[in-house]
Amino acid sequence: MSQLPVLSGKEIIQLLKSIGFSEVSCKGSHVKLKGFRDGEKRIVIVPLHDELAFGTLRSILRQAGLTVKDLRNLI
Repeated sequence: MSQLPVLSGKEIIQLLKSIGFSEVSCKGSHVKLKGFRDGEKRIVIVPLHDELAFGTLRSILRQAGLTVKDLRNLI
């Protein structure tokens, strides 16, 4: 099993923006991003926490259509 890096909400938003996602809205401490991945429209919700829990990070990756390997390549 691959180890996930410790990232903040702002860091993951910057990584998603670097692959074509764009910020759509912000409600409270959550940011909504939209983008296309593998020909599919994707909507990702990212909490603006200083440190994302591993389960939350996995959920964000799943929503974005990314794997842990993809994330490591972006970093």
